[in-house]
Amino acid sequence: MRFCMVTTFYPPYHFGGDATYVRALARQLVAEGHSVDVIHCEDAYLVGGQPPAPTETDDGVTVHRLKSRFGVISPLISQQTGGPGLKKNELKKLLAGDFDVVHFHNISLMGGPSVLKMSRSPVTLYTLHEHWLICPTHILWKNKSKACDSRQCFTCCLKSRVPPQWWRYTSLVKESLKNVDCLLSPSQFTAKQHQHLAEKTPIVVLPLFSNLQPNSKKTLATDDTRPRFLFVGRVTKSKGITELLALFSVLPAYDLQVVGKGDLLASLKKKYALCSNITFTNELPQEQLVALYQNATALIFPSRAPETFGLAIVEAFACGIPAIVRDAGASRELIDQTGAGFVFQHDDELKEIIIKLSQNPTLCEELGQKGLKSYQDFFTPKLHLKNYLTIIQDIQQIKGL
Repeated sequence: MRFCMVTTFYPPYHFGGDATYVRALARQLVAEGHSVDVIHCEDAYLVGGQPPAPTETDDGVTVHRLKSRFGVISPLISQQTGGPGLKKNELKKLLAGDFDVVHFHNISLMGGPSVLKMSRSPVTLYTLHEHWLICPTHILWKNKSKACDSRQCFTCCLKSRVPPQWWRYTSLVKESLKNVDCLLSPSQFTAKQHQHLAEKTPIVVLPLFSNLQPNSKKTLATDDTRPRFLFVGRVTKSKGITELLALFSVLPAYDLQVVGKGDLLASLKKKYALCSNITFTNELPQEQLVALYQNATALIFPSRAPETFGLAIVEAFACGIPAIVRDAGASRELIDQTGAGFVFQHDDELKEIIIKLSQNPTLCEELGQKGLKSYQDFFTPKLHLKNYLTIIQDIQQIKGL
């Protein structure tokens, strides 16, 4: 089959897990003999980042990087109008291809809800990577300070420095979703959050997958007397990193390695420069994360904003270590489903769990094995692709294709 992935970000022009997933899915499809085109907006990356180092990978995926002579104005027009704007003609031309499936991902700066109407393929999908359809900040993070507890979107936009989007007060989203055959949700939590939008569009839960390839043994020289905990993700307030670092600054017997980048990285590195048990590592390629996961006591996933999934948790499971997760959104589903870790609600609980795991290597090993088994049972690339293609086949059958 011929697939087309439409997304705002795609490596190396990306910030987070949605683009990593799109690339992994595209490569899996190519490996199975399918044809995959990816369309993304290069200009959108420049809104919040510097041009990445050029990389060329011959992985069989055809990538179309849209770039306007007006630069960042192009994605900003999409943000404000909810439509493709300056990208419309090129998108129309590319989407006119003879695709069997058009799959939309993060479309916030790619063309807004209106781009969903541009698919002419027999099957049209859309994955709910973020809460963008229902939240202008994408992550249900209210006033840049707390998880959203009630809808006050206009004032929240102003306090969050996100330009208000007037199209959100129209029927544009619901009208655009009519052209989508199925919404794919990474979790039950996320599906529930979007249920009111999908009056005629079914939502199917399809958990994300990890394509990390664990080594058969540890690869780092470690001091086994010092427990090492790992944070992997964006270094931003909504991810709970400030509280996590404050806790470890008063727990010198336990190491914390922070892997990722974000707007707080520079200031936090400076603030905790004298804490020898806290280290910072810039964002790493997927394959380089394996050793860090495998040699950690556990992953700590302290996000305060409601997560749509929690890919780092599954990566930890794939590498055979447990996860410690804040009770926020969908991330606790992974612990409830597998039993491969702990859920905490406040720092005192987290501290107790850190000490408990550090003093009980047998418990760590047992939880890590649970995580590894759950990865093998639920979150492998092979199983994900099988379920993904089954969803498409079901849609084709319903539509008589």
